[in-house]
Amino acid sequence: MGQVTRTLVAGGMSLMLAGCLGGAGGGEVSRLGAGPETARPDTVARSKAEAQSKIIAELQARRSVLPEGGSFDQVAQSVLAAYSRSAESDLLAARLRAEAASKNWLPKIGPNISLSSLSDIVSQLIVEQVLFDNGRKKAERAMAAADVEVAAVTLAEDVNDRVLTGLTLYLDAAQARERRSLEARTLSDLEHFEWIMSERVRGGVSDMSDLNVLRSRLAEIREVIAQQSEVERTALAELNAMAAHPLSGVAGLSEVPVHAGQVPALDLLRAEAESVRDIAGAMVARGGLLPNVTAGGTLGDGGDLGVNIRSDQLLGLGTGAELKAVEAEKEAAARRLSQAREDSERVVQRLEARLDALARQVGEASALRAASEANLDIFQRQYDAGQRQVMDVVGIYETFAERQVRALALKYDLARTRLELADHLGVLAEGSRI
Repeated sequence: MGQVTRTLVAGGMSLMLAGCLGGAGGGEVSRLGAGPETARPDTVARSKAEAQSKIIAELQARRSVLPEGGSFDQVAQSVLAAYSRSAESDLLAARLRAEAASKNWLPKIGPNISLSSLSDIVSQLIVEQVLFDNGRKKAERAMAAADVEVAAVTLAEDVNDRVLTGLTLYLDAAQARERRSLEARTLSDLEHFEWIMSERVRGGVSDMSDLNVLRSRLAEIREVIAQQSEVERTALAELNAMAAHPLSGVAGLSEVPVHAGQVPALDLLRAEAESVRDIAGAMVARGGLLPNVTAGGTLGDGGDLGVNIRSDQLLGLGTGAELKAVEAEKEAAARRLSQAREDSERVVQRLEARLDALARQVGEASALRAASEANLDIFQRQYDAGQRQVMDVVGIYETFAERQVRALALKYDLARTRLELADHLGVLAEGSRI
């Protein structure tokens, strides 16, 4: 009965000590940034932390540039519906670690049970409250919060990369389908010329070499048609494997209005979060090198209370150099962030320049295709009037067919580059839905 009474009294004293030290010592837990802290409910602390995270707020505010209900949006919704979201588990773990770190300023209480003999067990409670730690506790909270931001950026990157992968496969299938259709029309037209040439050879009007050239060209076209069918079939099979439902019936291209500068790039947000985490890690290391002040002791039989000054590491002749290394790490983190800004800007400028070049090339290719078609019509009329040979018309027709293929390839290169820029900026998926 006496042992139970002592245990209850010890527990009550520990709670009283926790309340007193938590209120009085909250302002001296850290010197990393602002002034005193006061105890507050966990829900308020979590809401305040999330409200202060500009990176997470930036991610949540992003809007998808994919037109709603379009072919690209249908593909994106289907591939995201089947997404396992492995990065979401990492984000959840980081948030739980941050929640645990947000309470590191509270007193720590634990049992101390020693077996002095087989018949004598002495129970005690150890209570410890940090009064001053050179900013280590606050740095641990900042480091855990930065971990959440890094995990959030990672999740956004994974989602956008998955959408880009699905849309790239869709574009591969669509381009192969359209290329096969072009080649099929070319094959049909050249087969007509082959029939004319074979009749001329049979009548002794034309040479057999011209007919062989035509037949060789027809064989090449049939091979291209077979290759494009395989490309389309493979891309669709892979796309359907990563989608929630088959996408074979989706067709058409969506206009993606993406421009550099509308939002910060994801790699830049990651660099900012990692910079904060690295600086906080340096402050944690600094706090471990310097002495810290704690209040506490043991409650129970033979217990005592007091103020302690201690350090995780013993001070030595190399401590000064270690502290300088910590400051150097903070400078290195700032420089890595500056380099990340430069690298991200280079990627954006490269993609923007490529978009401008492709847009110009698409216009030029369309003009050249129209000119080739007009030239083909002229040669066809001259052939009908007996002014041109069959192979003259065939040569102009092949030029027209090549320019059609060139215009088609540029159109899809432009679409892929727009999607690549949107992926770099992280605007292929709705941030609030992520």
